[in-house]
Amino acid sequence: MTDISILELKNITHAIREKFGYDFSNYASSSFKRRLLRILDRNKINVETLIEKVNNNSFTKEDFLHEITVNVTEMFRDPSFWKATKTLLTSLAASREKIKIWHSGCSSGEEVFSMLIVLKELGLLDKTEIVATDIDKSILARAKEAKIPTKSMDVHKHNYERYSGSANIEKYFSKQPGDVYVFDKAMLEKVSFREVDLVRAIPFSKFDFVLCRNVLIYFNNNLQNDVLKLISDCLFDGGMLAIGAKESISWCEISNKFLTVNAEERIFKKNRS
Repeated sequence: MTDISILELKNITHAIREKFGYDFSNYASSSFKRRLLRILDRNKINVETLIEKVNNNSFTKEDFLHEITVNVTEMFRDPSFWKATKTLLTSLAASREKIKIWHSGCSSGEEVFSMLIVLKELGLLDKTEIVATDIDKSILARAKEAKIPTKSMDVHKHNYERYSGSANIEKYFSKQPGDVYVFDKAMLEKVSFREVDLVRAIPFSKFDFVLCRNVLIYFNNNLQNDVLKLISDCLFDGGMLAIGAKESISWCEISNKFLTVNAEERIFKKNRS
C-alpha cells in the first residue's frame, strides 16, 4: 500500500479512539500516515483489516502504540545540547534547594540516563527528582530495565566523548551476559517512570526543567499549542524548557511567557505565569 486516503485516516483514527481511548486526530498527518503505512506493510494488511483487528482485539493497544510511536534515541545525542544543559543545571542549583526535572516522551530512556550522568558528575544527583513519561507502556518497561545492547554502545561512547572529553561511559554500566550493558540501578532510583498521554494530560506537578525534545514535530499546530500550554503550566517561574532542534515556540500562545536562553539549542526560560 503506497498511501492512505483522508477517509481511511479518519476511520482508523476513530477506531483507535473508540477502542483504546487514544486520540491521534491532531497528530501531524504526514508523520502519522508514514507510521500507519509501516504497520500495514509489516503486517501485510490494509486499513480495513487493521480496523477489524483493532475492533476484535487481535491487534492490541500495546501493539498499536509500540508500532505508532517513534523510539529512535541515543545517549548524549547532540553533545552541544548537553554542554548547554550542564551550564543550565549549575545555574538552577545555585538558586534552588531541589531540582525537579520532567523528561516528556522519554522513549527507551537514553536521554534520562544522559541526564543522570550529567547530574552525577556535577554532584547534583542527590538534590534532584526526575519524572520520565511516555505514552507507550512497553517502551517505559524497557527504560526501567535500562539495558543497552553492546552493539549500541559505540555511538553512546562517541557522543559522551564529544560531550565530556572522555570515552569512559562504561563506568556507569555493568556488563551482563547476553551482550548487554545495564545502567547503574542506584542512579536510576532517582527516576519515577510514568505513563502519560500528552494529548489528554493535565498539569500534574511543578518542575524546574522540562525536556520535550523531538516530540512536538509529530503533532499538528493545534496539539503543539495545547502541549506547550500544559508544559508552561507545569513549569515554575524561572523554569527551563528544552525542545528539539527543528521545533519552535515562537508562534504559540505561550511564547510571550518565555525568554530565549540558547537559541541554537532551543532552550527557553519561563519569565512569567
